[in-house]
Amino acid sequence: MRGILASSVGVTCAAALALPLAPPAAASARTPAPVADVATRTAETADARADVPGSTQSLPLRPLTHDRASGAVLGLTPRTVRTFSLLGVVWDDPTADLHGRVQVRTRAAGTGEWTDWQDVETHYTQHGADPDSPEAASGTVRGATAPLWVGESDGVEVRVLPEPDPGGRGGHGEESGERGEPEDAGPADAGSDGGPSGGEGAGEADEVSALPAGMRLDLVDPGEAGPGESAEPAEGAEPAEGAEPAESAEIPRTGVMTAAAKAASAANSALVPLGATEIPSLTAEETREELVSLRGPELTEQQQAKPYIGPRPAIVTRHGWGADESLREGSFAYTSTVKAAFVHHTASGNNYSCSQAPSLIRGFYRYHTRSLGWRDIGYNFLIDKCGRIYEGRAGGVARPVKGAHTMGFNSKTTGIAVIGSYGSKKPSSKAVKAVARLTAWKLGLHGRNPKKKTSLTSGGGNLYAKGTKVKMKVISGHRDGFNTSCPGGKLHKKLSSVRSKAATYQGR
Repeated sequence: MRGILASSVGVTCAAALALPLAPPAAASARTPAPVADVATRTAETADARADVPGSTQSLPLRPLTHDRASGAVLGLTPRTVRTFSLLGVVWDDPTADLHGRVQVRTRAAGTGEWTDWQDVETHYTQHGADPDSPEAASGTVRGATAPLWVGESDGVEVRVLPEPDPGGRGGHGEESGERGEPEDAGPADAGSDGGPSGGEGAGEADEVSALPAGMRLDLVDPGEAGPGESAEPAEGAEPAEGAEPAESAEIPRTGVMTAAAKAASAANSALVPLGATEIPSLTAEETREELVSLRGPELTEQQQAKPYIGPRPAIVTRHGWGADESLREGSFAYTSTVKAAFVHHTASGNNYSCSQAPSLIRGFYRYHTRSLGWRDIGYNFLIDKCGRIYEGRAGGVARPVKGAHTMGFNSKTTGIAVIGSYGSKKPSSKAVKAVARLTAWKLGLHGRNPKKKTSLTSGGGNLYAKGTKVKMKVISGHRDGFNTSCPGGKLHKKLSSVRSKAATYQGR
């Protein structure tokens, strides 16, 4: 199924990468001196073609007998690695939960300075495909943490600290939120989606959960900057509230488009020419005219007479953010319609500049396909903190592409991820506005009212058993369909205003 992946993976010894580094004095004071791990091997999944950027390094986690004082049992001692910008921890069984903490320190490639310890979000597979779906049953899917964006780095240290299973909401920072209303059954047991499988480095006492087997650290290089993307972006400062998103690149990407790239671009051929880097915004009247041309035969007389749809926003295409189309499955996956939109955060941290957003998306894409084994990037759309909207999973932005974003509710929905972590940090007003503009248009294509509820059938998850019919708000947060902290409390609180703004954009 993923022959191109298998053909491009080479496993090589990387003794040079396994040489430990002396940590800074502050770090030495916190932890014992690292022990050399000369047996570390690196699986590098670099693309065979020289014109395709990006690569992944995989480093198996090792027992940390020297680090018992911190509680860590698995990890990696400080070491030099090839340059990367995004990381995550991956394991074999996608149904196994990691009950514990994953912490990392990285060394900036430009300055040589080490960061403090950072937590990596450990509950992430609930963003994936529905149980028993072809994507989930492909045999390539793995469990993983959320990806963490760290910027250009050339050194890394990792530690895993197991802890008892809290038996509660997935993700850090348990926060209450709205829920869908089951129509014919109660929520499934919170642990119904599977428990952890034991592995090397499991806890020594009964109260410490076993860690998943086959844990490794994946280091992702998203590749070089493309047209319109700064190679040396400013250090991830927040955009000014009055600032508009940067202008998109008008310069076409160089090189001959592959067949896969042409197919992904052609999926938007009703909206833009082949090879377009951005789908431009339309006025309200232009959008209504386009709706009739796209879905005329399917519209009711009332919808044709007075369609409720928001003006189409500008959307950066996959070609615009530099997707390597050889990483995804060749075919596109569709669902019958779009009844609701689920809002997410990527849980990848907020230390990025808007000019870096295409790099982050390329990193997410490579992490989802190469590390987690998904057919494509999971989200249908992504939005950066400057309010720029990006095409996610391939298949056409105006079509009902089936994503892998809300386990149990990927059918008849679309998934929108705001890049960043919003458990304790408020999302920018530009990002919130972009969510409203995008949902007003996308839901309007299918005649959905952002202020209403709709009925969805669960495909299986830890809140609603498979087959359960649930009344869900047309614009919902990930946590409304799955027991998770996503999209973060601060972003979830903005969804009420998103619904009102989206309805206004639709002319309701």
